[in-house]
Amino acid sequence: MIELKKSTELFEKSLQTLTDILQQRKKSVDKDILRDATIQRFEYNADVFWKLLKVFLFHQHGMACQSPKSCIREAFNNGLVNEQECALLLEMMDDRNLTSHTYHFDLFEKIFIKIIDYEKIMREVLNRIKNSIN
Repeated sequence: MIELKKSTELFEKSLQTLTDILQQRKKSVDKDILRDATIQRFEYNADVFWKLLKVFLFHQHGMACQSPKSCIREAFNNGLVNEQECALLLEMMDDRNLTSHTYHFDLFEKIFIKIIDYEKIMREVLNRIKNSIN
């Protein structure tokens, strides 16, 4: 259980960095730098998120998943997320992989816009996890 609490706390701190950069969108800052920083924070948050799912599913349900998408599917199978949320999280992982392995600025712009939705769903799942372990 200690590992689950630590993983939850780590992700909560990590997610706050994404939330903070998203709040900068309304201020006048260099848009290219803001986009790039947001995408970087999105990438590492997606990684920490699926690893939290992995720990949570193991500790709470005895499920062992080894990849981001398998953890998301197991989160759906175990009632942590609904079907629509599962689809959005799977799309998020696809976008995370695209930002890491592709350097196409039009694609970055499209994903940059969707990161607000990704941050929101990750925060909702985090809150569900926190509520279930308290």
